[in-house]
Amino acid sequence: MATSLDSDSLLRQLAAETAPVLAPFYVVTGDEILLATEAADALRAAAAKAGYSERVSLIMDARSDWSTLIGATQNISLFGDKRLVDVSIPTGKPGRNGADTLVKLADMIKTYALSGTMILINLPRLDRATRNAKWAQALIQNAVMVDISSIGRNELPNWIGRRLAAQGQQLERNSLEWMADKVEGNLLAAHQEILKLGLLYPEGKISVDDVEQAVLNVARYNVFGLRDAMLSGQASKTLTMLTGLRAEGEALPLILWAIGDEVRVLARLSAVQEAGQDLQAEMRKHRIFGPREQLLRQTLRRVSPRTWPAAVQHAHDIDRLIKGLRVPGRLDDPWEELSRLALRIAVSPAPRPR
Repeated sequence: MATSLDSDSLLRQLAAETAPVLAPFYVVTGDEILLATEAADALRAAAAKAGYSERVSLIMDARSDWSTLIGATQNISLFGDKRLVDVSIPTGKPGRNGADTLVKLADMIKTYALSGTMILINLPRLDRATRNAKWAQALIQNAVMVDISSIGRNELPNWIGRRLAAQGQQLERNSLEWMADKVEGNLLAAHQEILKLGLLYPEGKISVDDVEQAVLNVARYNVFGLRDAMLSGQASKTLTMLTGLRAEGEALPLILWAIGDEVRVLARLSAVQEAGQDLQAEMRKHRIFGPREQLLRQTLRRVSPRTWPAAVQHAHDIDRLIKGLRVPGRLDDPWEELSRLALRIAVSPAPRPR
């Protein structure tokens, strides 16, 4: 198959078709959590519209029982319903068994052995060495690859402009640059401000004064203040802000994005640091500078490296709860589990001296 799309092309393609013709195999890969989530959600919605009425959701890593993935493709309903098998590999490292299973899965797709089943695999961005691995090449050669490109600071004003245009609004170039500066290159923060402008103002051109008033009028409780309180180890403030956000009606997926994205970044930074690699280079790769860099370094010193893999898994479990799926060992209320995740980071004991 060997087809590649960016997220915008995929969304346009799916939106243009009332009855989308879907490929049997998709891989969404990239580190921009907002764009990756949008792409995966669009594929799930298109699959439901195309008659894939069953969905099996799996979160896998190197220690998982990968036979469950093959099993999910084989246990077809007695009623012949089409099935979406939705697989997330948060670490991007499937391990030996996982790699062999992914190669086998790609071969099954290539030989049309999975009639009535659509596969969606969600991965972080694959570095050059990983892309050359046998399992990654099997995916690349047999799946529709949805590559999520990072949005750099120079590209951000145009990205904001396109998002505003999609909701019928326009800003002058200076205002676009100003917004890009205010969100400090954070795509999620930019997304939040764009949605806010859509709620506050009608379609058409937004004045400089209006956009500055909207963006600077930050709620008493905001997701980024919550994130910073959590990373600073301020447990009481973290819970207070989370309660305030809930009372103010802030969208739970948005809060999870802000916390989960930071947890995933810190998990990678911690792994790099534990491996004795260049932490600063990894921070530059993730566009981490200034005060945020100082905060993340303090967090890495404060929180044990063993905390991060569990925290990443916890964030994925909360995402499943938000989507209405039950997770063994978790409470049914995603707000309660989000509080637990935030406290997991805020009160994590410091690593022992070596």
